[in-house]
Amino acid sequence: MERTKLVFLMEVAIFSGIALILDRFSFSIWPQGGSISFVMVPIILMAFRWGLKGGLLSGLLVGLLQTLFGAYIVDPVQYVLDYPLAFTVIGLAGLFAGAIKRSLDEGQMRKAIVYITLGVFTGALLRFMCHFFAGWVFFGSGAEGVPAWQFSLAYNGSYMGPAFILTTIILATLLVSVPRVATQSRMRSA
Repeated sequence: MERTKLVFLMEVAIFSGIALILDRFSFSIWPQGGSISFVMVPIILMAFRWGLKGGLLSGLLVGLLQTLFGAYIVDPVQYVLDYPLAFTVIGLAGLFAGAIKRSLDEGQMRKAIVYITLGVFTGALLRFMCHFFAGWVFFGSGAEGVPAWQFSLAYNGSYMGPAFILTTIILATLLVSVPRVATQSRMRSA
């Protein structure tokens, strides 16, 4: 049992590090932030491998570590919404982990793709909502003639939509091609 916990913690650390690295290689579309990145891929992969605990913990760790790599903070509430909470909720994709594993085990790849898409959509939508509310409340003053909620909707949707699509394509391709990636590795006792 202890080895499983160790493997879990090691994977959380490794996948969170990969997420941070992937986030550095992003496509900036707005000068004040908001970029299309692959940061969600490792977080959601952990959610699919370990369920909610893997996804939520990996997301939280990524959100907290974002602070060290250039977080833009104007208020403590905005910080929580845009970083720890926004990345933690991505892990709720783990709600679909069991259905994905069953579909892959049974060779029902189309069904697996549907569940993968639903999982990614859940995580991406909840992350979008965090960014949307933070933008609406804290950055709406930059809208100039547009209601703050519309500005936040367009701004955050412009990068979250493509990030959702790319993340879905990458994870569906990976998991259908190599289904064992969706399961935790079982270490044998020495």
